[in-house]
Amino acid sequence: MKIRIYIGIFALFLSAELYGQRNDEIQFTDASRLTITGKALSTAVVYHRVDTAVYKGLSPSENQQARCAAGLAVLFKTNANRIDLWPVYQWELQKDNRSGIAAAGFSLYIKKENRWVYAQSWAPPVRNEAFTLIHSMDSTDKECMLYLPPFSELSDLKIGIPAGATIEALPNPFKRKIVFFGSSFTQGVGASRPGMSYPMQIGRNRNIEACNLGFGGNSKLQDYFARVIAATDADAFVFDAFSNPTDLIIRERLATFIEIIQKKHNQTPLIFVQTIHREGANFNRTVRTAEDKKRKTVEELMQEMVRKYPNVYWVESPLSESISRDTSTDGVHPSDLGYRYWAKNMEKQLHLILAWEETFYE
Repeated sequence: MKIRIYIGIFALFLSAELYGQRNDEIQFTDASRLTITGKALSTAVVYHRVDTAVYKGLSPSENQQARCAAGLAVLFKTNANRIDLWPVYQWELQKDNRSGIAAAGFSLYIKKENRWVYAQSWAPPVRNEAFTLIHSMDSTDKECMLYLPPFSELSDLKIGIPAGATIEALPNPFKRKIVFFGSSFTQGVGASRPGMSYPMQIGRNRNIEACNLGFGGNSKLQDYFARVIAATDADAFVFDAFSNPTDLIIRERLATFIEIIQKKHNQTPLIFVQTIHREGANFNRTVRTAEDKKRKTVEELMQEMVRKYPNVYWVESPLSESISRDTSTDGVHPSDLGYRYWAKNMEKQLHLILAWEETFYE
């Protein structure tokens, strides 16, 4: 009995020592007053990706995905030694191939020697209550980038720091902007935490504002998605457009999809990427046959599109069968390692196509 009492006292002492301040000594700032990056379009609710009151035609599930915060990040500068978060969720997703942190959590990066360095990830233990994301840091000025939940809808977010510390908006440091449109691969299913989808890795690695318009399971070359993209301003667009639709849908819709975007962006690079090898097809002949048929259809049609439009580019699979070996989480979606390979290979292609020397560094 005494041992349990001693352990309890020690735990309380350790908790107080670690956290340093009580919750009533934490001051909260509305995150929307800081800098939000990763937005392809302006929206009435700052944490939404597409304003579904403006862009019509989306299905109920697509509307829900448009309101998720995939790829959005808050940029701020602080000298705090501890950072708390107080999120309020409108909706949260929980599925077997997404952890709690991946579905509804946050990831913090802090700039060090001109690079974004991973600091911490966590999800709130109790829904809609404040929690400590990181503590025991030093009190120097830190440039922070906080990735928001990729598969949940936020209605509010506050960032807390100890009383006496400072926090302010960090100016957007990105000179270039790429919009990534596509499937669950683009949205980041299979990644362990926010910020690990291939668009976000490319953004960090190459000092580019990456905007994530991934719609898991629903990216099927719909004309209403083409109109959303046409309304977006960006320096380039990357399309993971062939992972969800069948070969018949691709043949039926691709030309119209590109034509709608071309009317607005006939000078902007439109970079289409082949769907990746799915490791679940290694022994499943049905899946492999369907995927092979689709890839052949895509190759045929994209050769026509590249000849027709000077600003349309075609990239073979950035995650080939040989590279993707043992990187899948569920036979379909890559793990963090798979997305890292994807990002690194795609970075090389972007470098060749875009030649943005000033934004690329090793």
